[in-house]
Amino acid sequence: MSLLFTPFHLPSPRGGLTLPNRIVVAPMCQYAATNGAPGDWHLMHWGNLLNSGAAMFTIEATAVVPEGRITPACLGLWDDRTEDAMTDTLRRARALAPSTAVCIQLAHAGRKASSALPWEGAQLLPPDQGGWETFGPSALPQLPDEAPPTEMTRDHMVQVRDAFVAAAQRAERMGVDAIELHGAHGYLLHEFVSPLSNQRKDSYGGSLENRIRYPLEVFAAMRTAYSGVLGIRISACDWVEGGWDLEQSAEFAKQLKALGCDFIHVSSGGVSPAQKISLGANYQVPFARAVRLASGLPTTAVGLITQPHQAEAILQAGDADLVALARAFLYEPRWGWHAAVALGGEVQAKPNYWRCLPREAQAAFGKVAIGVR
Repeated sequence: MSLLFTPFHLPSPRGGLTLPNRIVVAPMCQYAATNGAPGDWHLMHWGNLLNSGAAMFTIEATAVVPEGRITPACLGLWDDRTEDAMTDTLRRARALAPSTAVCIQLAHAGRKASSALPWEGAQLLPPDQGGWETFGPSALPQLPDEAPPTEMTRDHMVQVRDAFVAAAQRAERMGVDAIELHGAHGYLLHEFVSPLSNQRKDSYGGSLENRIRYPLEVFAAMRTAYSGVLGIRISACDWVEGGWDLEQSAEFAKQLKALGCDFIHVSSGGVSPAQKISLGANYQVPFARAVRLASGLPTTAVGLITQPHQAEAILQAGDADLVALARAFLYEPRWGWHAAVALGGEVQAKPNYWRCLPREAQAAFGKVAIGVR
């Protein structure tokens, strides 16, 4: 039997969430929001991926404060206006798809905020081009020629922590099934844990214990406020000598588990332009395996996983509990359907699409193709 198409239970204080398969749509920024609010693009995008055959769809990095957006066109969840827009768009998207779990990734971009859109250079925007003041654990820029961020004071750290809590509460009112805290890819919480970006002299810098203190405080505050499925995405390695590494990630994961973390999504890189990533199929899977073994947390593997049998092999080897795909779903929005056919699994689909199925694929849907007059 295919492991990719067996159920998996994500725990939580209020009972958890059982997924019908192990496929997750990873969060992917769309850079299509207006003042933090989703619009028609997101309705189309969410509806499309809720019809993908994946067990869980993750809404892209969603900023908890305006200055926490990566770009001016990134999603946000910081006030009633953005909450209302997110709630309405999600309600309408869900009405167009089979029942699918929805996770939202809550984020603060830190020193990588105030950036141009990817297709417009992705560089730091100055104020006269629509940019804003950025913040980080230390006044160290992402790139040497960029303006440094403002080093966060303790008061500002408390404000951002509370903003994460408020956004989690708004997400719960939206009706999401899970929340993923963004602690990866060089954004604020990753900046705190990495010695490359955190050179504070207070109790939040220096030792591993100090560098992970703030992300743990944020997670603990969210855990107190939200009893649903709550996990985190981390970069397990900076790919830079002397940076954040797998050993530190394993210890971080253990402490997150002790605070009630329900899952960990293991990625890598993003904090330094000096990174030397060894790209290739499954290149991050060994990180997921190591974190899973060290912590015992339900673990998601991600990164250049594109083929059904490849995803199946990851699970069969015990490298992860869930498999996430991102760009593969942009290229093939029905990836879950094709995986079900390839591996003998079954997925749900709206009847509007049944007639597209070739006869050899019908078993994957438990349906008989309907005729057309």
